[in-house]
Amino acid sequence: MKSIVIILQAVLFSISGIFAQFPVHVKKVESIANQTVSVKGNLNMGAHMDNLAWAWKSSVACFPGTQKLKFSGNHVLYNTVIPPRAIMNITVTPDNKNDNFSLYAYQIGTTNFSTVPDLNTCLACEADYKWDYDKVGKTQDHQRVVSLNTVDDAFNVVIGVVGANGLEKGGYTLSIELQGGEEALEIKQQEVKVIPVETAKNKVSTIKGDLKSGVIIQDLSWASTSSNACFPGTQNTKFRGNHVLYSATLPDNSEMEITVIPDDKNADFSLYAYQVGINNNNLPPNLPSCISCEADFKWDRPKAGKKQDHTRTVGNLTSIDGTYKIIIGVVGANGLKTGSYTLNISVKDRK
Repeated sequence: MKSIVIILQAVLFSISGIFAQFPVHVKKVESIANQTVSVKGNLNMGAHMDNLAWAWKSSVACFPGTQKLKFSGNHVLYNTVIPPRAIMNITVTPDNKNDNFSLYAYQIGTTNFSTVPDLNTCLACEADYKWDYDKVGKTQDHQRVVSLNTVDDAFNVVIGVVGANGLEKGGYTLSIELQGGEEALEIKQQEVKVIPVETAKNKVSTIKGDLKSGVIIQDLSWASTSSNACFPGTQNTKFRGNHVLYSATLPDNSEMEITVIPDDKNADFSLYAYQVGINNNNLPPNLPSCISCEADFKWDRPKAGKKQDHTRTVGNLTSIDGTYKIIIGVVGANGLKTGSYTLNISVKDRK
């Protein structure tokens, strides 16, 4: 799966998710378990967003392009965090009942700080705006409401309060109600270490290992971004156990194939490998982009003409004129933290 190159543009709303925090124009609001937090605001604190195409990408699916006029005024952005096992209800109430407002909110990983319009993908996005026609059994007033929820993980939430039809000013109250979320929001990422492996053309490097030497990577959202495209978020459970990372070198004009063989044939393992520049030291969960990434995991259903056993294999890692770094992740599925295995790394000359 090929990745794309991210070009950074330093404009008001154009801040990439590689930053360690949200940009200053995204106002922070602390949500509180089983309470409602309210803040006052005005659309004149925001700015127009000329590019709204992020909203109707299939990987975001926030609101359709046919509704873009409802989001053509000033956008005021906020960020908060939704903890595990919680429901977040977000409401904007204009001071003037005749003002036409819109509202959206999206979820991303806790180490992801992507800000619209540079939002390539998200876990969920919800929007509310003035209906074009009445809905049976329902009524709409000047308030706009969206809801988000979580199961086992916490997420960053970005909220956009927007003026419809070019509206640039108007006071409002933004309320964030959190139902649940009593657990302390302290997702501590253990240090992710990398084991170096020597590789050479036309040789197979064999390594013995055990999942117990790895760590759980709390935030897996890096894998489903379009700039990594390693595995979809729907398959995150296959990568919820310990990750053991290895670093190998892919020489020029060569190709690499990697196979992990669990000692226990009943153990459910997963495998991924991504290709980056030789001097790139970024590691999950802080991997903004890569040249390519491949993953293999237990299929949800049989594939016609194919069989799958307990081994996992990735390939299609190739080089032509340059030398690259390959980071390999051996992972336990469904929370698996222990289990010995053999890792084979084969490098072949492409000439």
